[in-house]
Amino acid sequence: MGTIDVNGFQLYYEERGDGEPLLLLHGGTGVGADWQHVFTTGDPAGFRVIVPDLRGHGRSTNPSRQFTFRQAAADMFALLDRLGIQRVNAIGLSAGAKTLLHMATRQPGRVDAMVLVSATPYFPAQVRAAMAQLTVDAFSDAEWATQRQRHVQGDDQIRMLFEQMRGLKDSHDDMAFTPPLLATIAARTLIVHGDRDPLYPVEMAMELFRSIPHSSLWVVPNGGHGPIFGKMAPAFVDTALAFLTGNEFKTPNS
Repeated sequence: MGTIDVNGFQLYYEERGDGEPLLLLHGGTGVGADWQHVFTTGDPAGFRVIVPDLRGHGRSTNPSRQFTFRQAAADMFALLDRLGIQRVNAIGLSAGAKTLLHMATRQPGRVDAMVLVSATPYFPAQVRAAMAQLTVDAFSDAEWATQRQRHVQGDDQIRMLFEQMRGLKDSHDDMAFTPPLLATIAARTLIVHGDRDPLYPVEMAMELFRSIPHSSLWVVPNGGHGPIFGKMAPAFVDTALAFLTGNEFKTPNS
């Protein structure tokens, strides 16, 4: 584990294991450690796992007090450059998946294979409405305690982070992936989406599937946003790793 100075901030990341590089990108207001609730038996064998906290999240700073997924992608390229990694496999959840869409379209040759969980090409109206409701003002003492354990640089960091996520409601050029742009993605791509996702209807996953050339789609029955935790974790891990390694795989509901 370590912290490096990139793009004007301190980026915290953990690096473990040996093998093909595997970048794990957490969701918005999450932290890299959240992946332990997916890979519950430990890091996947045969991979050099790289687990960062996105800028402003967890142990990473954000002096600019700005956040875009385009910038998050640039941050990840800077991390990979620092580690001497030219090509990578990746799994991204929600905000992490949005970051991967930017990475895979900006530098297609650097992403071999990726798994996009609860991704979207753009923000639909219901998401903008939900973002407008994000606030720390109604946090209970228990919720503040939880956030302070996850985002360790004080209450200002937590307030800033939720303000940034709320501010995305007014962003229209950061997440604006058209079919022609998505068609430039060279990475083999597995799209994982809950059919009950309250933020991004399953039709949005279909848009990604139809537009990304080398893609597969797994619609998780009765799955909400981020349907890879709890009882779904083992099936997700088996399916995602089989996909990333290029082994024959079948989605659990195929």
